[in-house]
Amino acid sequence: MNISKSQKLYSQALQFMPGGVNSPVRAFKNVGKTPLFIEKAKGSRIYDADGNEYIDYVCSWGPNILGHAYPEVIEAVKKSCDKGLTFGACHKGEVELAQIIQKNIPSMEMLRLVNSGTEAVMSAVRAARGFTGRDKIVKFEGCYHGHSDGLLVKAGSGLLTNSIPDSAGVPEGFTENTLLAKYNNIDSVAELFEKYGSDIACVIVEPCAANMGVIPPKKGFLKFLRDITCQYNSLLIFDEVITGFRLSLGGAQKYYGIIPDMTALGKIVGGGMPLAAYGGKKEIMECVAPSGSVYQAGTLSGNPIAVSAGLATLKILQNNPDIYNELERKSYLIESAATDSGLNVNRVGSLLTVFFNNAEIQNYDNAKQSDTKKYAEFFGYLLENGIYTAPSQFEAMFVSAAHTDKDIAYTCDIIHNFK
Repeated sequence: MNISKSQKLYSQALQFMPGGVNSPVRAFKNVGKTPLFIEKAKGSRIYDADGNEYIDYVCSWGPNILGHAYPEVIEAVKKSCDKGLTFGACHKGEVELAQIIQKNIPSMEMLRLVNSGTEAVMSAVRAARGFTGRDKIVKFEGCYHGHSDGLLVKAGSGLLTNSIPDSAGVPEGFTENTLLAKYNNIDSVAELFEKYGSDIACVIVEPCAANMGVIPPKKGFLKFLRDITCQYNSLLIFDEVITGFRLSLGGAQKYYGIIPDMTALGKIVGGGMPLAAYGGKKEIMECVAPSGSVYQAGTLSGNPIAVSAGLATLKILQNNPDIYNELERKSYLIESAATDSGLNVNRVGSLLTVFFNNAEIQNYDNAKQSDTKKYAEFFGYLLENGIYTAPSQFEAMFVSAAHTDKDIAYTCDIIHNFK
């Protein structure tokens, strides 16, 4: 496969950007390859600078649930661009988007639009602290909640991929109130609450972990988190940046039937544009400025272009509920092809990870024992056969509505032949 143009662009990028990339997860360092530079995308396909075509299972790390360049979304963005790129003021689209979010995720009684998942989570945690008057938070090893200082502790995703346990540049004081528990381990959470319960503002969790590879919650785990936070008058925050509108229209909270106090959304909610949201119970969100004393602001929050993309995407999902049944069917076929080939797969809905590890993957400790060299072989094999997946053992494959039965059948055949 000729990737000479990508190689040339990468050598240029290395002169201007750390590692030649604008986000660590885009680097192909841990799979021993040069990152591809993408020229265009349409439907289930992406095309690199050398003209190579790939079936894409990264889907921009999740936002493109409808596929790339979905016509109705593109048209909505074009119409919005004609009216101006940014106002720095209120507009009708913000209200419409908030309404459709709240309709499908009723636990978000009030919400605030922001620009990224990192910002949404950071702001939700600040609101939880302001509402409870407490400082400590509980997070889980291997769950990634963005790159804000207080949450970069055993954070999974790019940190795990690049063997960075924590981030340099984060003072100890920023994480001294971050308590670590083990995902899917009830006892580890109970011990923290027994020791610090009256000081814990919130528990933040990916209801289905997807940043140490896909790891579903064990039966009873989320209910336990709901119960213990209620017992100690702490808040439960679901980080649904990945799972929101991915596992169902109502996100993971509807999928699993557990209702949090607060939710952070990203990726799909912006329809491929930089947009995210956080929200929850009215009494909590009324603590946020200008209604309350918890400050959070953003010049581009509620940007009209991003709002138009998000609104178009959510309307399509809302009006076509069979999309989720089709995503389940297609994803199951890929899972079955991998398991039939003797590979270890975790899947929830249209999220899945092939682990090169013979153990049952239930938490961070299990995940990090995976054979990353074998995964690199798998990644390279798929890439050479025109299938683009995440360049990391610890990320998810995303199936989209644009993946055709032919795409899925070809993918299954290629996986079957991996040795």
